[in-house]
Amino acid sequence: MKLFAHIKNFAADESGAVTVDWVVLTAAIVGLGIAVVASVRTGTTSVASEIQSSLEAGTLADVSFD
Repeated sequence: MKLFAHIKNFAADESGAVTVDWVVLTAAIVGLGIAVVASVRTGTTSVASEIQSSLEAGTLADVSFD
């Protein structure tokens, strides 16, 4: 009889429910951060390669201080 009361109390205990909520919320925020970084990284790599090719194709003007 005491075992059933213990199981019933254990099932009704909600002391860890808030912790589970925070873990899920934190995991969602971390996942969103990873998705944003991956998206921004792709765009910046593309822009950086375009800038590099523009700089490599350019020439320096001759400057004379005579």
